Amino acid sequence: MDHISPIIEIGGFRLDLAIVSMIVLSSIIVFILARLAVRNLSMDKPSAMQNFMEWTVEFVENIIGTSMKLEIGRRFLTLGMTLIMFIFVANLLGIPLQFVTELHEDTIFIQDETWNDVATKAESKGEEPHVHVAWFKSPTANAATTMGLALMVVFLTHYQGMRKNTRHYWKHYIEPYPAFLPLNLIKEVSKPLSLGLRLFGNIFAGEVMIGVILGLGIIGIPALVVWQGFSLFIGAIQSFVFVMLTMVYMSQTIVHEDH
Repeated sequence: MDHISPIIEIGGFRLDLAIVSMIVLSSIIVFILARLAVRNLSMDKPSAMQNFMEWTVEFVENIIGTSMKLEIGRRFLTLGMTLIMFIFVANLLGIPLQFVTELHEDTIFIQDETWNDVATKAESKGEEPHVHVAWFKSPTANAATTMGLALMVVFLTHYQGMRKNTRHYWKHYIEPYPAFLPLNLIKEVSKPLSLGLRLFGNIFAGEVMIGVILGLGIIGIPALVVWQGFSLFIGAIQSFVFVMLTMVYMSQTIVHEDH
């Protein structure tokens, strides 16, 4: 079954309402988790959320420590914590359920060309035109979200390189020889593509599989349970990989800072 995204146009930009609402929901969930973790801090009897947050901090510190000295990379701890928590939560939103509504008439959520295409196909089959609109899905299953995160990370790495390690930052474009400039530029362009498309591809494929399994009806329930467990694992791995690559890219721009 094909699901249409609810789209509205504002100032010439098309906004996917499902993705926007899921980004907001992911942010709210991360904020609530963070607040619960730091509420009523205790050295003697830490809460389960406090223990979880401390473990997450240590985990991100280990990620940073594998790519640069921790005393240098500790400044990126907040960035790493934010990314790993947001991406992990966002990856999982499309796993538990899918919220789909069926619309039988044109609305502001459906673009005219989309509705016309649906109506034409329905008329050819002698059916009433309608669309299935998906409202609940992982925001990271949308390329715009993942590429936005990737571009933000790459911008920060270049900014840190120019601000903290200016000489080496500009010099590395022509290393080991000036003839390597085109290749080094291609490498920099490929970084956001590698970050964004890897995350998008894995999460999008997972949600497509969930849709396929749901189409099998009751016989697909066992497979759905197994696949959701696997998707949980993939969501965790992809959040780890994103943060790992972020710290690797960051270390490449400031690696000579302490020289």
